[in-house]
Amino acid sequence: MLNGWLGGLCVNFDLPVANKAQISNEIMAYLVEHPEAQDTLEGIVEWWLLERAIKFQEAQVRKALAELVAKGFVIEQRASNSKIHYRLNQSKYEEIQELFKHKTS
Repeated sequence: MLNGWLGGLCVNFDLPVANKAQISNEIMAYLVEHPEAQDTLEGIVEWWLLERAIKFQEAQVRKALAELVAKGFVIEQRASNSKIHYRLNQSKYEEIQELFKHKTS
């Protein structure tokens, strides 16, 4: 687990520990998506596996943001470039602080 501080709030990130079979599957999945790929051990770790982890995390972040928006804690707004921007719902700030205090104590 990686612990850190985000905006004065303590956050915890659970980093998965992959076994050999999971890593093998990720390498093969990458090669299926990129059949001409080749790289060094370091490149595979830094680029191939990282890219696949980022794709997985993106899906998880999308789900988490949808839940936060549904609860009213986060506001989504489409910008002129059609990208959606997310921000704290200031009217719920105190409620969020209270919830967070209970989760971290």
